[in-house]
Amino acid sequence: ELQKAIIEEFAPRFAENAECLYVGDTIEKDLVKNIDKLKKLGFEITLHDKMPDVVLYREDKNWIYFIESVTSVGPMDPKRILEITEMTKDVTAGKIFVTAFLDFKTYKKFSEELAWDTEVWIAEMPEHMIHLNGDKFMGPR
Repeated sequence: ELQKAIIEEFAPRFAENAECLYVGDTIEKDLVKNIDKLKKLGFEITLHDKMPDVVLYREDKNWIYFIESVTSVGPMDPKRILEITEMTKDVTAGKIFVTAFLDFKTYKKFSEELAWDTEVWIAEMPEHMIHLNGDKFMGPR
């Protein structure tokens, strides 16, 4: 449900025209995997459990989105950022780390674990993002 919302709600709003390169699933493991494109971008394909839940690539900006969909475990905490950074050390595209939640209640449960310089998207409020870094977006409206 949350991964579907990421593809249908998050991507068109915040990753316009992005290509979905990977969607993982706890049961089926790899639902979508574009290995050729991932390798071309410099991605080191490792064990599936190290892969983020969703990987999107926006070619026009050369941005890659690493998205963790959190229903019970696994936000973008400092350890997770380190794991993804290590497996993508040869990726030259700009890296965006996003934690997605179904609702605000689940976000609150994990909020203290989230790494700085990451983004949060909550499916029940799909038109908004939470940026965990004030200086990058600070300024008058």
